[in-house]
Amino acid sequence: MIVIDQEQRIFTLHTSHTTYQMQADPYHVLLHAYYGPRVEEDMTYLIRRADRSHTPNPDEAGNRRDYSLDTLPQEYSTCGVGDYRIPSLEVEQADGSHAVDLRYTGYEVRKGKYTLEGLPAFWGQEAETLILFLEDPASHVVAELYYGVFEDVDLITRAVRIVNRGEKPVRLLKAASLCLDLPYAAPLDIITFAGRHMMERCPTRTPLAPGIQGVGTTRGLSSHQNNPFVMLCRPDAGEEHGLCYGAMLLYSGSFEAMAERSQLEDCRLVMGINPYHFSWTLEPGGAFQTPEAAMVCSPSGFGQMSRRFHRAIREHLLRDPYEGRRRPVLVNNWEATTFDFDADKLVEIAQAAAPMGIELLVMDDGWFGDRDDDYRALGDWAVNLRKLPGGLEALVPRIQELGMRFGIWVEPEMISEDSALYRQHPDWALAIPGRAHTRGRSQLVLDFSRQDVRDHIYGALKAVLSSAEITYVKWDANRTLATVWSAQLPSERQGEVYHRYVLGVYDMLERLHQDFPQMLIEGCAGGGGRFDAGMLYYTPQIWCSDNTDAVDRLRIQYGTSFAYPVSAMGAHVSAVPNAGTLRTTPLETRGVVAMAGTFGYEMDLSKTTPEERELMARQVRFFKEHYDLIQRGDYYRLTDPFENGPFTAWEHVSPDRREALASVVTGPVCGNPPFRTLYLRGLDPALRYRVEGGAAYSGAALMEGGYPLPMELLMGDYQSFQLYLKAE
Repeated sequence: MIVIDQEQRIFTLHTSHTTYQMQADPYHVLLHAYYGPRVEEDMTYLIRRADRSHTPNPDEAGNRRDYSLDTLPQEYSTCGVGDYRIPSLEVEQADGSHAVDLRYTGYEVRKGKYTLEGLPAFWGQEAETLILFLEDPASHVVAELYYGVFEDVDLITRAVRIVNRGEKPVRLLKAASLCLDLPYAAPLDIITFAGRHMMERCPTRTPLAPGIQGVGTTRGLSSHQNNPFVMLCRPDAGEEHGLCYGAMLLYSGSFEAMAERSQLEDCRLVMGINPYHFSWTLEPGGAFQTPEAAMVCSPSGFGQMSRRFHRAIREHLLRDPYEGRRRPVLVNNWEATTFDFDADKLVEIAQAAAPMGIELLVMDDGWFGDRDDDYRALGDWAVNLRKLPGGLEALVPRIQELGMRFGIWVEPEMISEDSALYRQHPDWALAIPGRAHTRGRSQLVLDFSRQDVRDHIYGALKAVLSSAEITYVKWDANRTLATVWSAQLPSERQGEVYHRYVLGVYDMLERLHQDFPQMLIEGCAGGGGRFDAGMLYYTPQIWCSDNTDAVDRLRIQYGTSFAYPVSAMGAHVSAVPNAGTLRTTPLETRGVVAMAGTFGYEMDLSKTTPEERELMARQVRFFKEHYDLIQRGDYYRLTDPFENGPFTAWEHVSPDRREALASVVTGPVCGNPPFRTLYLRGLDPALRYRVEGGAAYSGAALMEGGYPLPMELLMGDYQSFQLYLKAE
């Protein structure tokens, strides 16, 4: 709900449980007043002014030393005119100066959620949009601040459109999507989600000290190393208590999220496109659209914040062709065969998979050109008829005869030097003239900022995808960007390439959506190297990590769950010893861990024993039976796997709180282990829950007294246990 006090120029955004408020002051500066648990009053009394010494004062203030942009909470910060904290906007004016001074000029309210051309965004007709207009009186650079209010899921979105209303060109050097000033706040911690390939999104919590802290990447993808999601919280905040804020950027390229604790101990968070090698020329009348950011405030800890993000993403971001239906359980052949397969081998895997209830075979890398290793053929998107005689037209019906669907792996953004495409169009790769190539995984990156490059690649892919009934595509990107330069842009516009590349990826994915609306697209970037909300708009599930080791996945999926729902996390059962860690874990445990994601298999099922196939069939049946509870229920983190406790546990609870599924994985065994108790959450204290195959207990008892874990669970490394409860 949007409430506007026109006389006081106060703008209030209410969700069901939170309030966001700002005010245009007498000098037309837009100030931030409050973001927190819902209140029904004017909170601008929190904006305080005093002479803080050595803080400059704008001209309108005259000799008033108690008014300084450097000490006031800004709604969209600028630079060069007296605010020395992190700027949201930096503009190089036609005269070479970098000053921009935004002042409020008006507002607009719209029913429904705004959209962003060429960029991902949350959607929903039941939402509301507020647009606030700010203008620099000297240069007539305008900032249009967009706010989307999703009352039902307690989500507020932000985006900014920068317009040049002046008579001379200007250059954007920075244009953030979100600026959040928390004025004179109590001490805060900042939580970020860093990592590396095969160990992504590990939470790191540190006190917000004086100065600037944050994360970002210049890799051109949102990256394995940092994620465009950050949290600010009170030092006493935890899973079930304490004030916390979460902010995510819907962007799949280089980003920056920086928090500053200033001299007055206020906090500013600025999030948006990384300014490294970014510039955008705005001719008179020209405009630039920033990506969207989304915010959630929770007064009751991290779990509540996560569940609000999960629901918002499921209901207002994902465009899932299986909406309201169950996605298929799949088997992928990569870890089974790598490049060494043919049509008969794929059919052999499918023949083993079908009796288990697996419904989709995904053919991974190696099916096109002369792709027998990772040194060649990327860009040559035509079926390898030596491996697949008769092409997909011959293979897919053989899979369908087994009652299974067919999916395919692609890596459209990349090119091999040993490829027909590169020999014909070497200038289509990102490369700086006069400099040697920088390779990653023996490949180069196509210049997706170019329409002609995208049109060629899309035409080849569309021909393949139209040649047979393909219901799933895994879109991969196995390296990050370097030597970024486009042959199609002049030198003064090379700062646009990084962003235009991301827009090009989005353009390709949107074309797939339009031409193949019933096809499920899974995102991937060397595993979890581009796991962000921007990609989720196009790919409703993302391969969580190339690391399929069940023990490592406990941590990876735990960190991912702070922002992203279970239904978005690609997770498979793989063979042991694990290819990445050489660790051996029980098949039961690998299944339990993979069920905390989209669930599937990544192994040569034709080489499994009858006993293993029977167990996997039971896993598939269990997952299908509890699909809605797992994929659409409320998610609770019951333990923190980074604390190295005796077990890791999580729980899914149905929205009506009448069903719950708790999962437990133990750590390494110890001699004479103590008794262990599992404390559940999210249940109705007044209801009685029947444990499947056992006794009934009240919700209050299970949450306060807990459930005793079976002793046999504690006798062996990495054992697993699932507890299904249903209200009587």
